Amino acid sequence: MQLSVSGSPTQKFTIGLLRGAAGALIFGIPMLMTMELWSLGFSMSRQRLLLLLLVNIPLLVVLAHRIGFERTFTLREAVRDATIAYGLGIVTSAAVLSLLGILTVDMPANEWLGKVALQSVPASIGAMLGRSQLGGSDPDEDEEEDEEPEPELSTGYFGELFMMGIGALFLGLNVAPTEEIILISYKMTPWHSLAAILVSIALMHGFVYAVAFRGTHQLDEKTPNWHALVRFTLPGYVVTSLISLYVLWTFGRLDDTGWTQVMMSMVVLNFPGAVGAASARLVL
Repeated sequence: MQLSVSGSPTQKFTIGLLRGAAGALIFGIPMLMTMELWSLGFSMSRQRLLLLLLVNIPLLVVLAHRIGFERTFTLREAVRDATIAYGLGIVTSAAVLSLLGILTVDMPANEWLGKVALQSVPASIGAMLGRSQLGGSDPDEDEEEDEEPEPELSTGYFGELFMMGIGALFLGLNVAPTEEIILISYKMTPWHSLAAILVSIALMHGFVYAVAFRGTHQLDEKTPNWHALVRFTLPGYVVTSLISLYVLWTFGRLDDTGWTQVMMSMVVLNFPGAVGAASARLVL
C-alpha cells in the first residue's frame, strides 16, 4: 500500500521533511552505533574532518536536485534542500548519540562537535535518500512531471559517475573506520587482491546491466555488450577507487603506510564501495 502525497506545497514539503528525518535515522543508525566512529569524532584531524564536511555540501546539492524534499528546478532550490538535509543530519546525530549516552554533559564542546559533525555526513545523505526510498508515488505529481519544464541543473555522463561516487562514499563511510579493513588487507595475497578487483567490477556491471533491476540503465539492442563496461563500469570503478583512497586518508588509515598496503586497503574498501556505486545508479 502506498500513500500518495497530496495537498498544498507546504504539506508536501513537510512530509518530505519527515521522510528525510526517517532516512537520516534509518541510513545513519549503523554508523551512529559504531564505536570506531565515536572515537574518530574525538581524535581525527580537525582539518580532515572540516574537509569532509565541505566535500559533503556539493554532494548534497546534486542529490537535492535529483531526489530533494520537493522537485527543484534551480541551484538555489537545490542548495536550500541540501541545507535542510544537513540540518536533519546534525539534529538526528546529536539526538541519537545523546540517547545512547555517547554524548554527555561533562564532555568538552570539542568532543561534542567532532562526534556530531562526523556522524552528520552519512546521516545527511541518508536524509536525502529517505525521500526517494521511503516516499510513495503520487499520480498527481507524475502528471505534473510531464507538464513541467526540464530542471536547470542536469546530469549527463559525468553526473552518472558523480552519483556512483556518492554511493561509494556512503558505504565507504560505513566500513572504512573499522579495524577489519586493515586486518583484511594484511591477510590478502596479491591473488586475493586481483580476485577482489574482478569480483567488484563484475558486481558493478551485473547490478546495473546484466541483472536488469527495476530502474537500471538498459542498453539498446544495437549497442555492443562491451560499451557499458568501458563507458560506465570501468570508469565507475576508478571513481570508487579514488573515493576509497580519500575516505581511508580522511580517517588516517593511510598514515605511515607503504604504497603496497595502501593499494591493498583500497582494493578491500572498493568491494563494498563498488556495491554502493552500483546501488546509487539504481536508486538515484
